[in-house]
Amino acid sequence: MPKDMTETHDIYDRRESAARSYCRNMPAVFEKASGSELTTADGQTYIDFLAGCSSLNYGHNDPDMKAALVEHITADGIAHGLDLHSGAKGEFLEAFEDHILAPRGMDHRVMFTGPTGANAVEAAMKIARKVTGRTNIIAFTNGFHGVTAGALAATGNGYHRGGAGMELSGVTRMPYDGYFGAETDTADYLEQMLADGSGGVDAPAAIILETVQGEGGLNCARAEWVRRIAAVAKEHGALLIIDDIQAGCGRSGTFFSFEDMGVTPDIVTMAKSVSGFGLPMALVLVRPQHDVFGPAEHNGTFRGNTHAFVTARVAIEKFWADDAFQKELEMKSELIQDRLFRIADQIPGSGLKGRGVMQGVDVGSGELASDICRRAYDAGLVIETSGNEDQVVKVLAPLTTPVETLRKGFDILDEAVRNAMSAKTPIAAE
Repeated sequence: MPKDMTETHDIYDRRESAARSYCRNMPAVFEKASGSELTTADGQTYIDFLAGCSSLNYGHNDPDMKAALVEHITADGIAHGLDLHSGAKGEFLEAFEDHILAPRGMDHRVMFTGPTGANAVEAAMKIARKVTGRTNIIAFTNGFHGVTAGALAATGNGYHRGGAGMELSGVTRMPYDGYFGAETDTADYLEQMLADGSGGVDAPAAIILETVQGEGGLNCARAEWVRRIAAVAKEHGALLIIDDIQAGCGRSGTFFSFEDMGVTPDIVTMAKSVSGFGLPMALVLVRPQHDVFGPAEHNGTFRGNTHAFVTARVAIEKFWADDAFQKELEMKSELIQDRLFRIADQIPGSGLKGRGVMQGVDVGSGELASDICRRAYDAGLVIETSGNEDQVVKVLAPLTTPVETLRKGFDILDEAVRNAMSAKTPIAAE
């Protein structure tokens, strides 16, 4: 490891693409991580309230997942297997069936796609189009589904859409729950547009939504709105796709973000924390009657990441074999909400967003939110923003974060807010 930190940073500026993002605001060189803490090359420790953008819901280097992975590797276990059968994959599927699908009354098949969330969304949209013979997908304002061409067409963010360099087609945008304020039910708007033969909206193959819009600013859909959307989809012969890539795996408080909403999606997309260990892995859960792809009609060279199967199986058995972990998440959700209320009290016009262990404060200004996060980082807390103008300070701490560490992280965040609010002008970016 180079001792000269300036030299270390030079290699990133000299060779890494300008597409890099997080490291611009958090330039430390991180070398180690454990639980909810990151340690830099020069020994400084940071509390992690980002968790790999919800890819590390169970923290860094969970000891049980690590032990199982090391045992698998040292025994020369399969590392890459395309979609060949393997013991590790079979054990993961058994655990997923026993502890996730069966207790929730879900009969979905599990499709292993390329290992990114965007690839899972691409596959889900293709399935819906093949099942229905239609091309149009209904997506919602502020939705984020990935940045590959098909998924990007369903993504609302103008900055990311601008990176495509081409026309993005096949998607009709509709207003998300609450987009026009509490007085307007946007499910009524969607239903009327689809029912009107002159409404100009082509019959959809699917309706895709996030129940909590992670990148869109922690906007939460009401359960009754989601049920209405599901009913509209069924009435018009469209499949319901719920994108649980960021809100799933316990982030919203339950394993699936929709499981208390009274809906059963036709398709669910998952990625991020599904491997449990930060290893690349993505899934499409699809009802058996819609499992219509022929062999390799949608594939990905790394859909057989066996190391991820090993850690994902341990994560499910350790955290979801009973309801103890979910009860712990309820307690932590209340703690997070309480601390965020205190922070919001310091910022006129601000308000809480999100639910579960996926919450934040809309401070009304991207400039202010960035200033708060920058001050928090300088004091030892890794945290980021979200929203259409980056105006939401978003807390994505690992679900396993000890209560004392959560409180310590919020103490840092609280001080950053106080300092930002007391400053006459936000501090300049370095």
